[in-house]
Amino acid sequence: MKTMKLLSIFVIALFLLSACGQPKQTGRQVTSFSFTDQNGKPFGTDQLAGKVWIADFIFTNCNSVCTPMSHKMADLQSTLKENGLEVELVTFTVDPETDTPQVLKEYVGQFSDDESNWHLLSGYSQETIEQLAMNQFQTIVQKPNESGQVIHGTNFFIIDQRGTIVNEYSYIEESFDEQMIDEVKRLVK
Repeated sequence: MKTMKLLSIFVIALFLLSACGQPKQTGRQVTSFSFTDQNGKPFGTDQLAGKVWIADFIFTNCNSVCTPMSHKMADLQSTLKENGLEVELVTFTVDPETDTPQVLKEYVGQFSDDESNWHLLSGYSQETIEQLAMNQFQTIVQKPNESGQVIHGTNFFIIDQRGTIVNEYSYIEESFDEQMIDEVKRLVK
């Protein structure tokens, strides 16, 4: 019995580890949305139609992964521009009550002085972002009542010109940014 438990744990661990470092192909379609960006303007699928875009989920009061994720998004922005790749960057706040457009405007300024293609979105309810994250991106967003920290996924998502989520990448993987750039190059040919 003990041997079976150990074997089961080993098989599960091996399965989980084999998935590390591999992008997750999804094929899910993002449905229509329109929210408010850091400049107080409507922004959503109408503005993204026909464009490749990269999405992530963060919040400005985060005391763990959000700052490194935002640095990675800024790095991606620079690398994409250096390679002549026109891609929109979309960051959804997972704490919309706190992260007003003004707060998001100040936040993005810490990472980039170029907002031409980086849109930080708010203007929705907590329930809306939790449902959007789960139903569209199949990632968790959950704001516990007893904490100011929001639980959320740490993946970056590539969405193609038709609004289909092509792949998602974990920002903690060593070469995720190179893989994403290669994926974007294939999409914008």
